[in-house]
Amino acid sequence: MKKQKGFSLIELLIVVAIILIIAAIAIPNLLRARISANESSAVGSVRTINTSEVSYNTSFPNVGFSGTLANLGDGGACPAPPTSTSACLIDTTLATGTKSGYTFSYVVVAGTPNVGYTVTANPQVQNQSGVRGFFSDQSGVIRADQTGAATSASTPL
Repeated sequence: MKKQKGFSLIELLIVVAIILIIAAIAIPNLLRARISANESSAVGSVRTINTSEVSYNTSFPNVGFSGTLANLGDGGACPAPPTSTSACLIDTTLATGTKSGYTFSYVVVAGTPNVGYTVTANPQVQNQSGVRGFFSDQSGVIRADQTGAATSASTPL
């Protein structure tokens, strides 16, 4: 009788089928984990913007809150000392308005000095980069909405 070396075709097909079953179970969980991580990053970024606005308002009381999100960043190079147009309070990526699958929109409530602001974080691709949208203003309360577009009427976190 001849001694068989290697694996038969059936054995290889069974191994491939098992790998495909494991992949079919793991991939959706991986996507949900990425969405969860993006949402956590968005909440952290909104919190960072709120904290930075308090610091900005304290540092530049004649300006009030920053005029744009980019004013909170460093503009590529942090000047010494920081200025009202380059405050060096948030990272460059967040200052551009996109980070971790979310788009950040910033609106200032103009006045002399600026009396308030609103910031929203919405998923770049709904149900892929994130599910919930987030909103905050000068009150510091972060609100969330399952539809992806949060407002001042949304539920606080």
